[in-house]
Amino acid sequence: MSTSKKKILEIIEIPSSTEVEIDNSIIKITGPKGTLERELSHPFIKISKENNAIRLEQIDKKTTKKSKKMLMTFKSHIKNMIVGVSEGFTYHLKIVSGHFPISVSLESNNKVVIKNFLGEKVPRVAHINPNTKATIKGDEITIESVDIESAGQSAANIESATRITNRDRRIFQDGVYIVQKPSRRLK
Repeated sequence: MSTSKKKILEIIEIPSSTEVEIDNSIIKITGPKGTLERELSHPFIKISKENNAIRLEQIDKKTTKKSKKMLMTFKSHIKNMIVGVSEGFTYHLKIVSGHFPISVSLESNNKVVIKNFLGEKVPRVAHINPNTKATIKGDEITIESVDIESAGQSAANIESATRITNRDRRIFQDGVYIVQKPSRRLK
């Protein structure tokens, strides 16, 4: 295992429109779009708030690849939370039907119902995660959330509900496909 004596320190600037509260390992970020709360804990990483920044530092004596990976993962999670509560995340999906006209509807209990997919009599159902808003307009589905993981999982649930098996994908191109993901803002 490769180690180094140099300690790692990462600082994330907090925008003026967001508020951050850190209680032990629970981080709560509030912004104009909403609030996100997440537990980030690791025995060798200390998370603290100083002035207008979040400070991530390694408290182990030696730097290992594993601790550096965890610190950078925490940094990415916190950046995604800040972007989510200030701007939000949006996924766009397209409904494609070549053989049978697909009808897609949104139920009140966070479910997307796909009817007449490839002429099937039983409708297919995809679940939408909580804290996620889905809208259907024509042949386009838009999924919005402050949590990138929740929005991405909801989009993946819809896409995988219309997965085609035992048929030639070059001919049967019917389904619901993700056509636009949130752009990467991480630097």
